[in-house]
Amino acid sequence: MTSPEQPSPVRPVEYKGEPLDAERGPGLGCFRFQVALLVILIVLTPLSVFWDWPPMVSTILLFVVIALLLVTGQTIIFLLRLVASDRREGRRRPLASQSRTVGELEDEASTEPANHDGGPPPDASVRE
Repeated sequence: MTSPEQPSPVRPVEYKGEPLDAERGPGLGCFRFQVALLVILIVLTPLSVFWDWPPMVSTILLFVVIALLLVTGQTIIFLLRLVASDRREGRRRPLASQSRTVGELEDEASTEPANHDGGPPPDASVRE
C-alpha cells in the first residue's frame, strides 16, 4: 500500500469527470434484476412468434430486449469500473498466492531509487 505522502503510481478511475464512488450508480441487485428480466424476455420473444401472438406484441418484446441489452451492458461496464476502482485503492494479495503479484512488482519498481549514472541497473545482465 502506498503512503499518503507518496503519489500513487496508478491514477484513479474516473466516472463523469470525478473519481468513481461506490455509493453512486447501480448496484449488484439492480444488475441481477436486469439480467433475470433479460433472460426471461430472450426466451419469451421467440416463443411469442411460435405461439402466434399478435405481431405487435412480438415486435414490442424484440425492441424491449434490444433496449434491455443496452442498459444491462452499460450497467456491467459501470460495475467493472467500480471493481477496478476498488482494487486500485489498495493492492490485495490473492489468498492462495505464493508469488508476488504484478502490482506488487510495479510498486516495488517505482519505489526503488533510479540509477542516474547512465549505466545498467546493478542486477541487470548484459546480453551479447
